Amino acid sequence: MSNITAGAFKGRRLAVPKGLRPTEAKVRLAFFNILGDAIAGARFLDGFAGSGAVGLEALSRGAAFAAFIESDTEAVLSIRENVERLGGEISREEWRLLHMDLDRGMRQLAKEGVVFDFIFLDPPYRSDEGKNALNAVVDCAILAPAGWVAIEYHQRTVLPSAIGPLKEQKRHRYGDTVLSLYQASS
Repeated sequence: MSNITAGAFKGRRLAVPKGLRPTEAKVRLAFFNILGDAIAGARFLDGFAGSGAVGLEALSRGAAFAAFIESDTEAVLSIRENVERLGGEISREEWRLLHMDLDRGMRQLAKEGVVFDFIFLDPPYRSDEGKNALNAVVDCAILAPAGWVAIEYHQRTVLPSAIGPLKEQKRHRYGDTVLSLYQASS
């Protein structure tokens, strides 16, 4: 189990599928503290969503909309269960779940003209999917002009400081976990 750390749904328990490594509460808390009030009214994408904890945290803190992209069926069921646990406090217009791999999900959203103020990526730990995910964000052009991409990864994973127009602006370390924030350079 995991809990939402702040906002309207603070303390709500979330289901986490077995074998899933959810984003730790301290990392979520730090990430949203970095964003501050900018999350209010924002459009948020939770990529490699897992239990949906990060996207639900964004909604709890005032995001206007959150999309979840997840390919694992058990995780998708957990996201649905977690939304239901909020007892109808999130309207159907405030969230969307895409049961597919990240690249395909982002291409679907791009085809529909959807853009996001914040994109959070949590690829499988110790995998090479982080760079591919950042490339997909650039290729799909689903990031708003002043938007941010955050990616969580293991400290031994190497990610480039720039991919296309995205440049790493901040990097924070929490034990073995690193959180890098990218923004398009002007």
